[in-house]
Amino acid sequence: MSDSIETPARKRLHIVAGRFNRALTEDIAAHLGVELTSAEIATFANGEIHCRFADSIRGGDVFIVQSHGADECGSINDAIVEHLTMVDAAKRASAKRVTAVAPFYGYARQDRKSEGREPITAKLVANMFEVAGAKRLVSIDLHSGQIQGFFDGPVDHLTAMPVLAAHLAELDEDLVVVSPDSGRLKTAERYAKQLHAGLAFVYKRRMRNQVEALAVLGDVEGRTCVLIDDMIDTAGTMVAAAEQLVAAGAVRVLAAVTHGVLSDPAIDRLKNSPIERLVITDTLPLPPEKQIDKIEVLSVAPILANAIRAVFDDASVSEIFDGNNLA
Repeated sequence: MSDSIETPARKRLHIVAGRFNRALTEDIAAHLGVELTSAEIATFANGEIHCRFADSIRGGDVFIVQSHGADECGSINDAIVEHLTMVDAAKRASAKRVTAVAPFYGYARQDRKSEGREPITAKLVANMFEVAGAKRLVSIDLHSGQIQGFFDGPVDHLTAMPVLAAHLAELDEDLVVVSPDSGRLKTAERYAKQLHAGLAFVYKRRMRNQVEALAVLGDVEGRTCVLIDDMIDTAGTMVAAAEQLVAAGAVRVLAAVTHGVLSDPAIDRLKNSPIERLVITDTLPLPPEKQIDKIEVLSVAPILANAIRAVFDDASVSEIFDGNNLA
């Protein structure tokens, strides 16, 4: 009769930072009370990206955090390829489970075919993460909820609403939550309910690359309006909506947005717009040249840390948000 070997089950949590928005990953690790797992990432002379884990991650629960946005490290495409490379390296290093944490998910706006002969690149990105070895995906305020179905494994779709709504509640004003277009109306409804505020939306028409705001539906006269959206890129939609709100009698216009993409000419537009303050989160880094007085940045590190802890402990993620992330 042979002796048996029993090994007690051990779960090891590894938080790994990509080079894009590393500061956010450091904040997440600090909230979790863990040290970052070291990953040596380099870019070769020809632009190829290489990753090697300095320490063993065999059998570990590995969460690789990378925002899919451009910064001084490179383009959004560089960020995605780096993220994929890190996931593949973790899989080949015998990690028990690899979770891709993308606070800002790249190509999320390409979630369907709006014209013939177009790609659905958001699905392509999901496919690449599956092939690379990611067993789970974590993201915040996806541009479209249907993206969750593009990834065959579990997807934890978080929301920045607890952070943004808590900040807006401190204003203690007669607020009207405004959707800049009909597509964000459900999101605006959730904010309005949370803040016990009024609700309105701006009807707009998009003509190729130009946005024309046509009318405001809702009572905004003499009130403070808060425009809500998942992202702000060139700021054309947001500024056009703000101008319509002022024309309709709003006394103040603010904006609260999860992802501050802020591509040119967004900063110049914001400077010259009636928007008094834009509140964004740190899902994407805000470079010094874009840090103007009108912009305030809130951290989503606590939200991501709580979600990662719940996934690691096999607990419910939706309970963290009272189900609002599923609405």
